[in-house]
Amino acid sequence: MSDYHPPLKDMRFILDHVVGLESLPEHPDLGRLDGDMIDSVLEPAAKLASEVLAPLNWTGDQEGCTLTDGHVKTATGFKEAYAQYRDGGWNAVPFDSNYGGQALPWLVAFPLQEMWQGANMSFGLCPLLNQGAVEAIHHHGSQEQKDYYLEKLISGQWTGTMNLTEPQAGSDLSAIRSKAEPQDDGSYKVFGQKIYITYGEHDMAENIIHLVLARTPDAPEGVKGISLFIVPKILQDGTRNDVICTGIEHKLGIHASPTCTMQFGDKGGAIGYLVGTENEGLKYMFTMMNNARLSVGLQGVAIAERAYQHALYYAKDREQGAALTDKTKRITISEHADVKRMLMSMKAQIEAARALTYEAALALDMAANGDETAQAKVDILTPIVKACCTDMSLDVTSTGLQIHGGMGFVEETGAAQYYRDARILPIYEGTNGIQAMDLAFRKTLRDGGASVKAYIADLKIRASGHAALENAIAALSDATHWMIESAGRDLDLTAASSVPYLKCFGLTAMGVMMKKSADKAQKQIAAGASDKIFYAEKINTAEFYMTHLLPLAMAHKETVIHGAQSVKLAQF
Repeated sequence: MSDYHPPLKDMRFILDHVVGLESLPEHPDLGRLDGDMIDSVLEPAAKLASEVLAPLNWTGDQEGCTLTDGHVKTATGFKEAYAQYRDGGWNAVPFDSNYGGQALPWLVAFPLQEMWQGANMSFGLCPLLNQGAVEAIHHHGSQEQKDYYLEKLISGQWTGTMNLTEPQAGSDLSAIRSKAEPQDDGSYKVFGQKIYITYGEHDMAENIIHLVLARTPDAPEGVKGISLFIVPKILQDGTRNDVICTGIEHKLGIHASPTCTMQFGDKGGAIGYLVGTENEGLKYMFTMMNNARLSVGLQGVAIAERAYQHALYYAKDREQGAALTDKTKRITISEHADVKRMLMSMKAQIEAARALTYEAALALDMAANGDETAQAKVDILTPIVKACCTDMSLDVTSTGLQIHGGMGFVEETGAAQYYRDARILPIYEGTNGIQAMDLAFRKTLRDGGASVKAYIADLKIRASGHAALENAIAALSDATHWMIESAGRDLDLTAASSVPYLKCFGLTAMGVMMKKSADKAQKQIAAGASDKIFYAEKINTAEFYMTHLLPLAMAHKETVIHGAQSVKLAQF
């Protein structure tokens, strides 16, 4: 079974040349971040990922978690690995320095997150959910709540969760029934059940801070009546709150990540504290969700990279068949044309997705500095990154199985785990169909297409001179026009075309990133760079993307324009 090697060289190439560290706002303490500073962060993180987290990926998958009397025991080694992660300060990287964070930009935090998720996605889910809790409290909590919770959540001494889903209310949050009754001291008593709560109970941290959606007694119906509450596992006086894990799911993948059913208030009511104001919980939830959606897209990149490394190792080691031009010469399967095609497909999709995801991270940093254009880009890219990168992860991990042949279908080779683990990603944090509806209705139609058209105009400038990309951008423009026009006639048609529209958008935007990758690699070669093979591979990978993957954007445009009616008319 192959090891995991964080792709530091690929990461640095995107940071230095494709996205550009020079575009970052200055750090308040460190000033302008340069390559040496970035290396001082990435290299020790790579060591933790490859030497501590990655070896637990397979064993954690086999062992899973156990639940006894409401207490979850994580897989062997996870608690100790988390302690190393926490004590190394890794949890604090992107957060506010006023509460113990390092205030490093998301463009630096994303490569780190990719390493945690690529090394061990079951482990990486814990800090990912904690990140959402930090963001929600930081943006919407009272000063008292920030002062009490943030330092410990940012350090990783405590971890956080998001408690949204209920048995009768999956993605439809208007149907939630959990209730919160106000108390004389300003607190609330929370009652209800939440399901699919990642790391809702575990043994790796001293306390777990649950962010819970619930309704107050006089709340209006639907999503307008949802409020957000902080419900700690351990209260400030050291006593256990009335919240317990009553079950953990037996899942297709991510076996070492406890996915919990949480019960609130069976013994008189779980003590909770309102975040912000009543009935504003949906707005606050989107702070958590949008943050998590980009990170889930990054998980897709990470697990795909892990599967690619695994398949490449196997293909270069597995001897089978002879060369077409010399029947006496036995070769490894990595030399067969179809296996080369599959490996190139994996590689090109990963590199394109990584570049677009890191570009979204840069836009996050610029938006935090007050750049409204960057914020518009974040809004557009969030559903695209989440959906396209997670769909990509399924294709890539499945291709990895195919490269292994029959051995890929056998658990002992490890290839199947990546596919099993990746399968949750298109479902997490709003299914990819919901992401497509978000792009169509909230991001494209909301302002008559103005923001999307501005972004497409920018893509057109960046694609100038590349015929295939210009054709793809023209197709995206046509698809956008149709989406806006169809909404004036029949919203059902718009909804029916939303998924192919998102796919057309994502393939085109990633194509622009691959053009920039090839252009920058060519400049490095022209400048006499020593590692010409590395840069030549970047150029060839971009060419593969343009000829094998980008043409699908035009096909999706045709589906957008001509395929909606058959969906609308379907009856089941």
